[in-house]
Amino acid sequence: MAARSAVHLIARRAANLMPLPAILLLVLSVLAGTQARAADPAQGGWPPKRFFETPRSGLSFTSDEVRRMQADELGNPTLLLADQARSLWSKAAPGGKSCSDCHGAVEAMKGASTRYPRMLEGLGLTNIEGRINACRTGRQGASAWPYEGPELLGMTALIGQQSRGMSREVVIDGAARPHFEAGRALYYQRIGQMNLSCAHCHEQNAGRRLLGEVVSQGQSNAYPIYRLEWQASGSLHRRLRSCLFGVRAELLPQGAPDLLNLELFLAWRGQALPIETPGVRR
Repeated sequence: MAARSAVHLIARRAANLMPLPAILLLVLSVLAGTQARAADPAQGGWPPKRFFETPRSGLSFTSDEVRRMQADELGNPTLLLADQARSLWSKAAPGGKSCSDCHGAVEAMKGASTRYPRMLEGLGLTNIEGRINACRTGRQGASAWPYEGPELLGMTALIGQQSRGMSREVVIDGAARPHFEAGRALYYQRIGQMNLSCAHCHEQNAGRRLLGEVVSQGQSNAYPIYRLEWQASGSLHRRLRSCLFGVRAELLPQGAPDLLNLELFLAWRGQALPIETPGVRR
């Protein structure tokens, strides 16, 4: 009861002084302080106490309007990027090869996104974006596409679209195990000036309504997504960087090893969920 009163007091006093994302993080930091610390591996070991029984897509936490937008083949903005990438699929790169020369029709990519991030010889832990750029530089004699550029977002969305409805099957054993363990540790580690972990928001407070916002489980099955807050499409790493910024932690560059490790853990954590790429979120 005392914690709830403190949350309401903070919300009332901050409402006219802070933007909504900052208010939400401030409230979450208070809630995190009132929770049992079983989610911290150093305190409670593994597995931590979960505050939800079944993995739920972030789509289930959104409005009907956002759901309709994601399902609309003409209204989902990231699908436009995917359509543009379809022409790039069969276009020869400077080295003379196109994606279709090696892989055939893009429909042959069905199931590819279910296996990423994954360990690849010579590349280490690699996500879809990294694999595409490895093909660009190593096989097509072309330069890598920028992480948040329309070409890479569109190609990632196009390939992911072929696996819609399929569950991910990432490998976390063997050479991938240290990366998985590092990603899991980062997920439960308190970071930044807000002293929050991913779990404080997306496990301990998942489903709770804070100042009109509902905290999701932080699942990664729909990326790349169009986010209304951004008014643009973006990668999972852009979203993770937004979270780092929100908790006032060090911003890591897209493709950073720590973000790849966290991406592997998130893929495993929500692997029961079907791929929705490309998604729409608020």
